[in-house]
Amino acid sequence: MACLRRFERQPLKHYQSISKQLGVFVIAQLAAAENDDDKLLGLALAALGANHRQKSQKFDIVFAGGGTTACVVAGRLTTHDPSLRILILEAGQHSLNKPIHVQPSQSRLNLAPTSTTVTFNIGNPSPRLNDRAPVVACGRCVGGGSCVNFMAYTRAPASDYDDWGANGWESENLIPLMKKLEAYEVRPDCPTHGYDGPIKVSSSGYNMGISGEFIQVGTTYHKRRYADDTDDLETCNTYSPWPKYIDGTTGRRSDAAHHYVYNQAHNPNLQVWDGKRVKRIIFEDNRAVGVEFTSDPVSCPDADQSSSIVRASKLVIISAGAFGSPTILERSGIGAEAILKRCGIEQLVDLPGVGENYQDHNLVLVPYLAADEAVTMDAIWRGESILQENLAQWNSSAKLLIPQSLNSKIKWRPNDEELRAMGSAFQPRWKEFFQDRPDKAVAIFAPFVRYAPPLSRPLSNILPPRSYITVTYYTLYPVSVGSVHIKVTENGKEGVDFTTGFLDDPSDIVPLNFGYKKTREILDAWLPIEGSAAACGEACGPVDLNAPDIVYTAEDDEAINRFNRDIVQTAWHSLGTCAMKPEADNGVVDARLNVYGVSNLKVADMSISPLNVGTNTYSTALLIGERATIIIAEDLYPVTVNSRSKCGDRITAPQSPVIRGTVNSPISQNLTATIRRNPTMDFNELQHELRA
Repeated sequence: MACLRRFERQPLKHYQSISKQLGVFVIAQLAAAENDDDKLLGLALAALGANHRQKSQKFDIVFAGGGTTACVVAGRLTTHDPSLRILILEAGQHSLNKPIHVQPSQSRLNLAPTSTTVTFNIGNPSPRLNDRAPVVACGRCVGGGSCVNFMAYTRAPASDYDDWGANGWESENLIPLMKKLEAYEVRPDCPTHGYDGPIKVSSSGYNMGISGEFIQVGTTYHKRRYADDTDDLETCNTYSPWPKYIDGTTGRRSDAAHHYVYNQAHNPNLQVWDGKRVKRIIFEDNRAVGVEFTSDPVSCPDADQSSSIVRASKLVIISAGAFGSPTILERSGIGAEAILKRCGIEQLVDLPGVGENYQDHNLVLVPYLAADEAVTMDAIWRGESILQENLAQWNSSAKLLIPQSLNSKIKWRPNDEELRAMGSAFQPRWKEFFQDRPDKAVAIFAPFVRYAPPLSRPLSNILPPRSYITVTYYTLYPVSVGSVHIKVTENGKEGVDFTTGFLDDPSDIVPLNFGYKKTREILDAWLPIEGSAAACGEACGPVDLNAPDIVYTAEDDEAINRFNRDIVQTAWHSLGTCAMKPEADNGVVDARLNVYGVSNLKVADMSISPLNVGTNTYSTALLIGERATIIIAEDLYPVTVNSRSKCGDRITAPQSPVIRGTVNSPISQNLTATIRRNPTMDFNELQHELRA
């Protein structure tokens, strides 16, 4: 490691020279690196996975965006055919081994107001939200949402994918891929789960006692069943533990960047250029042949903002998410005529579905005071000394298992009594969508074992330092839809015209209002709160389980309705803006992800989802990546795909191995051994040695 450690003692000019040689923005990491082999190994892997920007600008495949799905597809294709020249262009920065991305206890920092690892998309004010302008964050780094989310593991019911009505995307074709991508560490021998995949799923260490109490009270008072696993693609209306995308051995986040891309660092044909904002797709006779990009002003504020072009000989794949993908298409001349004309863009293809069909889940966070003796995660999330102790343990052992704040849930469906209490406004939606589909939940109820500030009321800086519990309820299939389009702002710059659509349909507020009441009653039987109406105050003990439910007045109902409209927010599950539907139905891509009206261009990310999915969307983004890999492999290598496989999952030559983590892989061990044998070799010598 001496060849890397010597970089630490050089002036900034030397770091700049080295960064150009490595082709990746690692100045800060190198300058701050400690005498830690694992950290330095991470820097070396970043260097090996980086591009040589001074070399050829020609690739076989170029990805416009480097989020979850892009990492899956690029990593799988590289493993299948190492000779493919693949480039990922990502506006955000590298996430490799950065504590904010790999340490679960630091995940909250990604949503800090000053964060650059997410983009805060500001929606148009809505009268349905009491004239608020909602803010929706999306991932902005290599790995996208998989590197910034709260790591909650859920999977949609299998029927959600059948509802898409897209050939090849039926659940019978997708379930093998769901199993292929995961290593389910929670329980053995579950037939719908996988055990050999790259993405680790675990119970994330030990659970807080409060999570078990929520389940106990819920099953007793709420009279619902308990199951160890409600992510088996069909179980619903049942209380359960809530697993996490966390490696149960190391305690690290299990994300797409580290487990699909960074572990391919030995292959110089897979390149990741961070800090690059895609402007548009380059076409020749309606065939996508390249991508125009510039340095991203947030990631690289001092960089030259002039445009560059890279060419793709085989395929361009837009993978920039529900916000980035439709706006790239529109800047490229693909979209509705009126929108493009307002922005002065010449239309290439009239595709009015671009940017429409925006969907999300509607989430509400309601904080409550916990008993003084309750053990919660508040001290860690406030950054008190216990957090520093945990981080010191991580730095000394590169391993840390601490309890997570979201460990139990129920995928809730109302029973007959609850349906009557919800009133008539929800009945048509229930009968049309939910009644005959018992695997579909209306909402998820769950407790955060800490204070979780609503986006519209970030009060954590003024609340007294004590223990809290925050109940969340979020609806999984709201009717309302919005849109994402480009616009020209008053100062002549490009902006985003974003309408969430939250609560536009009158049926969408009903389960939120009932969710407040039901979770309040569950907590009434559990926590020391008081109040017989909408207002709460501190009390000294829980209500008896057999006590009658709270009776709400018309005034209470109005207060709850107003509260939910004031506070409802994104669940960070944006999708649908490049929908995989027939073109006549406002679709943007076909079932093979081809953009209508052009060739050599696909979209692969959550924006293709034509309908909402009853899950935290990381699992679906991974799944789309696995299915997209098969589709692209079939296009590139038609003779190597086993036609007997319904979903084309068997690529017979060459066979792709299971992608595993980086630090303990043979490649990583070889890298470490090579550096230690030759501590003075420079980067080029190191890369040459590894290739040999």
